[in-house]
Formats: sequence, C-alpha cells, structure tokens
Amino acid sequence: MDKWLFFARVVKSRTLAQKLVASGGVRVNRDKIANPAQKVRVGDTLTVSYADAVRVLKIRAPGERRGPASEAALLYEDLSEPTVRRPSAEPAISLRPDAPEKGTGRPSKKDRRSLSRLKGGDPG
Repeated sequence: MDKWLFFARVVKSRTLAQKLVASGGVRVNRDKIANPAQKVRVGDTLTVSYADAVRVLKIRAPGERRGPASEAALLYEDLSEPTVRRPSAEPAISLRPDAPEKGTGRPSKKDRRSLSRLKGGDPG
C-alpha cells in the first residue's frame, strides 16, 4: 500500500505514505486499513483523505518504480469530483494589529535613526 501511494505520487515519501495509512486516512474498497503493508490489486478503489481534500482512485496498474508524473498518472484513474477553488472575496487579514500597510516595507536608515532619537537612544 505505502509503496503504491509513493509510486503513484499521491504522497512525497514512503514514510508519509506509512503515516497516512497508519492514521486511518486510506480506505481500500470502503474498508479502513491501518497496515501500510496491505496488498492492493488492480481494480481496487482507494479513498485517500489528507489535508482538506479527499481523492478516490481506482488502481489500474501496480507500480514498479517512482517515475515521472506522466508515468504515475497511468497507475490510477481519478474518480473524485474536481475541486473548484473560489477566489476569496474578503481581504487578507493581518495577524499583527500594528503591521504597516502593505507596500511600506522596512523602515529606512533615516526612519530608524529618527525612531531611536524619539525613544531617547543614541542618535547615531
């Protein structure tokens, strides 16, 4: 299981694939599995849930190696619904209330010196 997920480029490494399976993020033919060494066959349907997405993949071929993305795409048929990302209508919220307006950038050397004088430090 973990090898196939790695070969099909569902995850970036086998370690991540093992953690995904062990955490219960993968189902084979609707059955939750916890063993990363589970055997998968051609025709099995995998439901993989990670981050904020769920993918349903039907296995077309067993993988022999982790090749390029074009080769990995031949290993499965994606049955999941395409996700449409909606543009956010809300402006980005700054986590810092004292953050400067966007585009002002770092203070210049002149600004830093004037701040230092204002605080009573070395005018330097």
